[in-house]
Amino acid sequence: MKPSPETLSRMKAVVGPSGFIDAAEDMAPYLVERRDLYKGRAAAVLRPASTAEVSALMKIAHETETRIVPQGGNTGLVGGQVPFETGEEVVLSLARMNRIIALDAENNTLTVEAGVTLAAAQDAAQAAGRLFPLSLASEGSCEIGGNLSTNAGGTAVLRYGNARDLVLGLEVVLADGRVWNGMRGLRKDNTGYDLKQIFLGAEGTLGIITGAVLKLYPRPRAVETSFVAVPDVEAAVRLLRLADEATGGLVTGFELMPRIGIEFVTKHLPGASDPLAAPSPWYVLIELASGGEGDALSQALEAMLETAMEKNLVTDAAIAQSGAQRDEFWRLRESMSDVQRLEGGSIKHDVSVPVSAVADFIARASHAVEKALPGIRPVPFGHVGDGNIHFNLSQPIGMDKPAYLARWDEMSAIVHAIVREYGGSISAEHGVGRMKRDEIAATKSPVEIELMRTLKRALDPKNILNPGKVVSLD
Repeated sequence: MKPSPETLSRMKAVVGPSGFIDAAEDMAPYLVERRDLYKGRAAAVLRPASTAEVSALMKIAHETETRIVPQGGNTGLVGGQVPFETGEEVVLSLARMNRIIALDAENNTLTVEAGVTLAAAQDAAQAAGRLFPLSLASEGSCEIGGNLSTNAGGTAVLRYGNARDLVLGLEVVLADGRVWNGMRGLRKDNTGYDLKQIFLGAEGTLGIITGAVLKLYPRPRAVETSFVAVPDVEAAVRLLRLADEATGGLVTGFELMPRIGIEFVTKHLPGASDPLAAPSPWYVLIELASGGEGDALSQALEAMLETAMEKNLVTDAAIAQSGAQRDEFWRLRESMSDVQRLEGGSIKHDVSVPVSAVADFIARASHAVEKALPGIRPVPFGHVGDGNIHFNLSQPIGMDKPAYLARWDEMSAIVHAIVREYGGSISAEHGVGRMKRDEIAATKSPVEIELMRTLKRALDPKNILNPGKVVSLD
């Protein structure tokens, strides 16, 4: 049911004219998912400036049974942050809650509001000589609240873990407007349930994250980056283990890229060039970081690459000689997803399998989709260090784009069936949202699904927080 004019008027009174949007053209940026897969409608967009305002809004929503869609930077890829097409929901954007509250260098913690962008959090840590290691291609616009609500992954998971591993405390507004203040910077607290983990990765279906205490780390004194050619994916996996063992666990990034992906990037991205003289079927971007002297890390990288070449795991390599060259290496990797749209339709998958199964999975899934649709162009890339592969599929050359995208469900069924055979996940870091809500039942047991529903019913009995996302109550 669409909220009444009276309800919207009460909400407007809470946030003020600057925090209330109801004109269609002004709401438009909040209603479209970045890949245009989902385009919703809303009765209004609310932009509260404080936790107190979020609490007041949720009290009204709970009383009137108004459905609320929490939204961070709107960079999600599974439709979790976009309202449905009915126009009955209200979007609640946390973008105005963008204060960095405190930085405790001695405790290695950063306390922020949910609307702080990831880049701003990184910059604050850097200014204090610390590191906040979460790193995503969208870090200039994605927000901490969204990162935590989706349990974002990124390129440093191998060393530092997912977003949920980088949180010590949370502040959460519940469905009825009550505020749970768990903003504690403690690394050890054994007094019962770890409540923050309920809300991390819940995509705003159980509560609205309004603040967080984040873990910081010593800023590395030395970073070494290498762009490496490998003969196949199996060699890449073996290289990961060699690099990890040879450097004593100093690997912070280990990104797999196929030749076709490099060709797409160098074709479409201005200024991009192939770092190596000869083409290779596969590449790995390796990054090491340590608190020691740069010469020692450089020597460790060179020695590891020499051993890898002797073992025929590496055929060529380029080591970044400057920060600018390092950035160029990462630019190739981070642009890989975006440039695929310039090759026509792209059917995307965010999956994970055990690291030991990555090579078999890519080979089997590639063969299966090519058999189903000759000419399809698999572009598997990603965080092989944690088993997370973005198994993207570019359309056959010359095929009609709408006709190709109409086969999304067919291609996903093929890929996800193989993922399940390896005991993998159909959403490694993007979340469930709307896109994968019904499909997760195939990878989770009935007990798991019912436990999720039990949490939802207990914390949101009126089903007003992001309803229809993550888990169905039907």
